[in-house]
Amino acid sequence: MKNYISKSSKSESVQKIINEALDILESVGIPMNTKSERGLERMAICFLAVADVTKDWSKAKEKTNLKSRDIINFVNKNFEEKISSGSYDDIRRKDLKLLVLADIIVNSGVAKGSDTNDPTRGYALHPDFRELILVYNTKNWNKSLKEFTKNKPTLSDILSRKRDMEKIPVTLPNGKPLELSLGQHNVLQKAIIDEFLPRFGSDCSVLYIGDTSNKSLHIEKEELKKLNFFELSHDKLPDIVAYSKKNNWLYLIEAVYSSGPMSETRVLELKKMLKDCKAELIFVTAFLTRTEFRKWMIDIAWESEVWTSDHPDHLVHFNGHKFLGAY
Repeated sequence: MKNYISKSSKSESVQKIINEALDILESVGIPMNTKSERGLERMAICFLAVADVTKDWSKAKEKTNLKSRDIINFVNKNFEEKISSGSYDDIRRKDLKLLVLADIIVNSGVAKGSDTNDPTRGYALHPDFRELILVYNTKNWNKSLKEFTKNKPTLSDILSRKRDMEKIPVTLPNGKPLELSLGQHNVLQKAIIDEFLPRFGSDCSVLYIGDTSNKSLHIEKEELKKLNFFELSHDKLPDIVAYSKKNNWLYLIEAVYSSGPMSETRVLELKKMLKDCKAELIFVTAFLTRTEFRKWMIDIAWESEVWTSDHPDHLVHFNGHKFLGAY
């Protein structure tokens, strides 16, 4: 059995039953990668409380209307916890949320139409799930588990498909397809790839693009190394790095939705880190709209460019006399 909880200070017997609980939950398809270790521990002990199990799975009960405060009292008494009685709402919103979504724990004892925030809302094991956990650690476990999960999509599968649907498709200039996670920041990154680069960097190759949930989604390490790019560090990289071989220009682009324009400090930092870079540096701050741009205008560095996706054919130059002259 996997050791899910490695940093716990609890006794061996409590750690053992918690790890068994998590083994059961993972076996029926509860995703383990969506929570911290403490989050997993909390989920496990609340599940144990609903099941009324402290040591022996064969004694799991079909309790009805076990309220959030009852759960807190149970785990404090049996699992070496000191959870505040005032944190009862965390039981619903965090600790039991996945198990209720998976229909292995059900809301019980609540009158029809009552508020989901009602602290008197109770919980119970689904009868089919209870029958399964009664045989945990017995010779019948694998057979019963197979029957329980037969033709039943797991919560992990459902959430994974949902995440796959909630993607923003992007095609890089070289034709490589990517999928960015959902969010306004990545909507702007898509606009930079689809609208900005074809207009103002038509021969550019994208050497780096960081997704909000996967900072290494696309990175051309060898090409960056050829340009003497600095040692790659995700907290220092701009949102998008693109290179024009024809002009020997390296575009350093920040996609600003909530923070992070090309400020004087940011530009100076990048210049120092790229002092040995073989390409000319082009600093760009991108916004979804001119309204957003106005909020950040005083923070934009001189000798940099601003682009907004709602007026894609235009750039704003923060460049002194370099482009001074009749249009």
